[in-house]
Amino acid sequence: MAERLYIFDTTLRDGEQAPGYSMNLEEKIRIAKQLEALGVDIIEAGFAISSPGDAESVETIARSVNDVTVASLARCVKKDIDAAWNAVKVANRPRIHVFLATSDLHLEYKLRMSREEALERVKENVAYARSFCPDIEFSLEDATRTDHDYMCRVVEAAINAGATTINLPDTVGYASPDDIRNMVDNVINRVPNIDKAIISMHCHDDLGLGVANTLSGVRAGARQVECTLCGIGERAGNAALEEIVMAIKTRPDLYDLEMNIKTEELYRSARLLSSTTGVKIFPSKAIVGDNAFAHESGIHQHGMMANSLTYEIMTPESVGVVKTNYVLGKHSGQHALRRKLEEMGYVLPDEEVANLFSEFKKLCDRKKNITDRDIIALVESTEQPEKKIWSLVSYVVNSGNKMTSTACISLKKGDKVYEGIAAGTGPVYASLRAVEKIIHHPFSLEDYQLSAVTEHRDALGEALVKISDGEHTYRGRGVSTDVIEASILACLSAVNRMLEGEVSSITGGDSAIKMSFDNDMLVGHTDKEAADANDND
Repeated sequence: MAERLYIFDTTLRDGEQAPGYSMNLEEKIRIAKQLEALGVDIIEAGFAISSPGDAESVETIARSVNDVTVASLARCVKKDIDAAWNAVKVANRPRIHVFLATSDLHLEYKLRMSREEALERVKENVAYARSFCPDIEFSLEDATRTDHDYMCRVVEAAINAGATTINLPDTVGYASPDDIRNMVDNVINRVPNIDKAIISMHCHDDLGLGVANTLSGVRAGARQVECTLCGIGERAGNAALEEIVMAIKTRPDLYDLEMNIKTEELYRSARLLSSTTGVKIFPSKAIVGDNAFAHESGIHQHGMMANSLTYEIMTPESVGVVKTNYVLGKHSGQHALRRKLEEMGYVLPDEEVANLFSEFKKLCDRKKNITDRDIIALVESTEQPEKKIWSLVSYVVNSGNKMTSTACISLKKGDKVYEGIAAGTGPVYASLRAVEKIIHHPFSLEDYQLSAVTEHRDALGEALVKISDGEHTYRGRGVSTDVIEASILACLSAVNRMLEGEVSSITGGDSAIKMSFDNDMLVGHTDKEAADANDND
């Protein structure tokens, strides 16, 4: 019988620490629920002691999911453990994840303590955590640069103190697959009580070996893997969840293991992360990139037509990639749209389907053929319905290479329509300045992205913006066949969140280029550095 492999997802903790990936509470809950639908076993929801906002998000996530373990990270300090427990204790399956660096390098220069002092710290604090919760994970930070004899002593002591999972992280992405195998073999063969705990791998990708090292650990006997969607994380990131999962699924001859993951949810999970954070998935990204199942070479295409196994080791459907077809159009009804949504895996409430159908009909008036990717874009653009304080009525934009762009925008608030006119160095710039004039609330544009959802001349355009009111940052998203309209809709989505008072945790999380509407200068701006409390696996 195949052994069980547990998937520990740290997208909302280690992944969210990466520049550009910070999320507000609503966004974290959406990601957490999708991770639960994907079938991960453990969600590391955050680092509760790092801020009141992080503690709140961990607790809210713990209340929002049902069939998954929720963990909070904690240093080997009682106040950290208290904060972690207070945040996760409402979960159906709580876990406290305690860590301490064990390499001589970290002990001497970061912690300034001896090996024996660190060992006593582990014993005391793991036991303290176990007094609250039966599910305790202990991580030996910088394990791959830790002396093996000392590592075995620490692991044995942690298990004796109550740890049920032992994590051996490659914190700085230094190791090779051979190093990982030797380390895990050493722990399995030399720690007498290792049978009372599960060994976990947490590998960073600084040398591009995160997934390879994780899989090497699995082959050596690790039965938990720590990973993130699309491999996001600090520096070069973490091992990518989708790559680990599909490597194990595709090669049962090497990995005779069972997982709870629903692989058909992988693509949607990656898309949700991208649409939530505004960070695009690299086209050649394994498993979930746009080119992962694309074949342009004539030789490859011929082989695919003969037998798809010639150049595809997995099917697009197995990871949830939908094949484009042209079934729906302007004559399709709401029932047909609902059926198509269900075929694509979207089960939405009646009210959301009705709202989506309204937007679908508007799109049908502009596009002859509606693709599955168009529908995905519409769903994603309506999945975060902010309170519509301001809505777009109309816009007229004049632009050219020998004139200053001008925009006349009409917005509706309540029953009243307001109009604003502004000029700028480009049509989008002018439009957003007009919006700013109407709402009487200054903001700066931190980031702006525009891309085509599909191909051909009538492609649906997707705009992603980040705006700041000087204190907090807000994201917005808009889709339309007109890129100017998509840009205005994205701006309004962010503006409505700003005016609604929804606080984003992005500020302090990434370095961005901010554009002031008061002049045409681009000013580089780097937000504050992460707090020392975020120094972890």
